[in-house]
Amino acid sequence: MSTLTVHSLSKSFGAVRAVDDLSFSLAEGEFLALIGPNGAGKSTCFNIINGQLTPDDGEVRFGGNIISRLPPRDICRRGIARTFQIAATFGSMTVAENVQMALIAHARQTYRFWHPAASYHRALALDLLRQVGMEAAADRPCRELAYGDVKRVELAIALASDPKLLLMDEPTAGMAPRERNELITLVKALVVERGICVLFTEHSMDVVFTFADRIIVMARGRLIADGDANSIRSNALVRQVYLGTRAATGRMEPIA
Repeated sequence: MSTLTVHSLSKSFGAVRAVDDLSFSLAEGEFLALIGPNGAGKSTCFNIINGQLTPDDGEVRFGGNIISRLPPRDICRRGIARTFQIAATFGSMTVAENVQMALIAHARQTYRFWHPAASYHRALALDLLRQVGMEAAADRPCRELAYGDVKRVELAIALASDPKLLLMDEPTAGMAPRERNELITLVKALVVERGICVLFTEHSMDVVFTFADRIIVMARGRLIADGDANSIRSNALVRQVYLGTRAATGRMEPIA
């Protein structure tokens, strides 16, 4: 059953057709990679799904309901969360407090100066941090964390809204190979445990071909391929517009 359906989606910025009649679906529990060269339209697609942009044509359905013209906060409350290419947390706040603020926002709560935010949802925040391997750092300021650990905190913040769909924009950007593999392994485990689905963009082809259940490829705003790792590797058009080859190793690297 499809959780997310993108149908005939289009978005232009002046004369530039950033997304051009794009259609694809995401099944329940699926780990779907969206790849393509720089300027392919991946971020625009994400921003439309997330409600930051309104499409010119087409629609996005989530759980059977049209969401493509809702504001981001309403889309989040329907069960879609997002992480960004550059992770951002409140550096002066502790790791736990960052997650607690997300839980407060999800619960639509307010707080008064005699009842500080740090007293809300502490136990649930610690449980989310345990799930991403960051419970031991709960009381450390976020500014003290290594970048890979900030990415894990960002994941806990995204999970605070109890999503059914997680959008991840370049989740391993700026990370070393070992950190990349550890983070995506963690995300896949959470997908199974929580029964959520993931749509992610990624330039690290080792991550894409190792972990994605299915891969869709965009170029110049259009969908040019959809399939598993083997079919995408061997797709002549994908190899022409995006992937290069290293014959000696069989590894594939992005051109852009």
